[in-house]
Amino acid sequence: MFGRRRKRSEDAVEQLDGVTSDRPDEGALPEEEAEGTAQRVRLEPGPRPDGPWDVTEVADPGEGRVDLGGLHVPGVEGMELRVEVAGDAIVAATVVLRDSAVQLQAFAAPKREGIWGEVRAEIASGITQQGGVVDEVEGPLGWELRAQVPVALPDGTQGVQLVRFVGCDGPRWFLRGVISGQGAVQPQTAGLLEQIFRDTVVVRGAGPMAPRDPIVLKLPDDAQMVAEGMQPDASEGSRFAGGVERLERGPEISEVR
Repeated sequence: MFGRRRKRSEDAVEQLDGVTSDRPDEGALPEEEAEGTAQRVRLEPGPRPDGPWDVTEVADPGEGRVDLGGLHVPGVEGMELRVEVAGDAIVAATVVLRDSAVQLQAFAAPKREGIWGEVRAEIASGITQQGGVVDEVEGPLGWELRAQVPVALPDGTQGVQLVRFVGCDGPRWFLRGVISGQGAVQPQTAGLLEQIFRDTVVVRGAGPMAPRDPIVLKLPDDAQMVAEGMQPDASEGSRFAGGVERLERGPEISEVR
């Protein structure tokens, strides 16, 4: 099930973009034909008065943030930062805060067209094909997906994991966040994770990139990779302000489409 909740004032404007009609423009369709046509419109990225930010919009992107190259991730007290890999490239960062987490991943996007509406539809389709349930709601970060994703439990039985997919279109980039844990089970408790998403700075770079190509990240110069299950030497301390205690290589991931 893929549901959507929206304000009445928005009924006249389709928010999901990316699917266009193949027929030529011949004026308005008859009412009965229009009802059966899933026509989408591509929208330019909307304003971002509260972030996430492009690197050109922030005086000092490194202030209070961890520099991962393509992303500057805010540091907050008590958080754990993990990097995620696809092949040999670091493509995402996951902030773990107590019993919740948000994975941040940035992609290249067209200059004048946002892709979040299109990506939402693709994610929802993929989850429902797996037998999951998706609801599209307008949350604190704009339109998001709240999903029940089928997962295999350790005892071999099937269960579900609650996940929130959030996103934001910027100038030639798109930032996706995946909130899991208690922040997905009880969205009202995810305020700090949502603020981390808002305060993230994206550094796309000036070079040409195909839309949807991941913006590659890097480890800070003096960071040490800690293998899964190993603890760093506490005597070494950390240069990161805000309680970032370690960087880990997380599970290998690929883009959700």
